[in-house]
Amino acid sequence: MPTDFDELKRQLLQTDEEFRQLATQHHDLDEKLHNLAIRTYLSEPEQLEEVTLKKRKLQLKDQMESILRRHTSRLETAPSRG
Repeated sequence: MPTDFDELKRQLLQTDEEFRQLATQHHDLDEKLHNLAIRTYLSEPEQLEEVTLKKRKLQLKDQMESILRRHTSRLETAPSRG
């Protein structure tokens, strides 16, 4: 069983397909946002895209954190073996 939050994230990346997909999408959006951020000037459509990407990235993060909380609460309520 994972002993800390980072370990739980690593385990979920390996074992939970939904979490892995969300993490991949989150990473992809992060790269797109980085590419927009390094530009000197953004057109209006690019500014709108940036806002939309940031909102979607936050939604993905919320979904991932929900999965983490669900698994954390399961670990806390599971009977200890030992």
